[in-house]
Amino acid sequence: MSVFQGVIVFFRDVGMYDVILPFLLVFTLIYALLEKTKILGVERVGDKEYTKKNVNSMLAFVCAFFVVASSKLVAAINQLVGSMVLLLVLLVCFMLLVGSMHKDDKSGFELKGFYRNAFYVIMFVGMILIFLNSVGWLQAAWGYTVTHLDSQLIGMIMLLIIIIALMVFVTRDPSAAKKEKKEEKKES
Repeated sequence: MSVFQGVIVFFRDVGMYDVILPFLLVFTLIYALLEKTKILGVERVGDKEYTKKNVNSMLAFVCAFFVVASSKLVAAINQLVGSMVLLLVLLVCFMLLVGSMHKDDKSGFELKGFYRNAFYVIMFVGMILIFLNSVGWLQAAWGYTVTHLDSQLIGMIMLLIIIIALMVFVTRDPSAAKKEKKEEKKES
């Protein structure tokens, strides 16, 4: 075990993840909400108004302790924050992938038209699959699909794809497609 792993284990053993961090998170969020909304009122000092920081902090402190006292709430907060961070990382990765296909002013590689949109769809589906796999849902969904796969389900999926394709085809703006082709020719 490395030194850093030992530190992480030590933090877990002293309750850093089950008590301290959830307490600080809840305290900060409630205190910020009370300060921003001024629900508990304000005090006037001369011409200026100040929030009741002592009352806001005490209420946030008590609420944070109540949350930490419930192991179910702490587990839910830990799972929620972990999932939010995972989604944020996936969003940044998706933006990096999309940004890699844009040309800057000087030079660079750029996909255009259908290929760019196809790349976006493929990357989006890939990111969804990565997320589902990381939370453990992909294998369960695949198992369910394999055990319940029949011709009726395949027919339903194919019909759904055809309906969506027809809706896109019928509702597209042909003048916008012509403009896009003209712009592509001008850039080439």
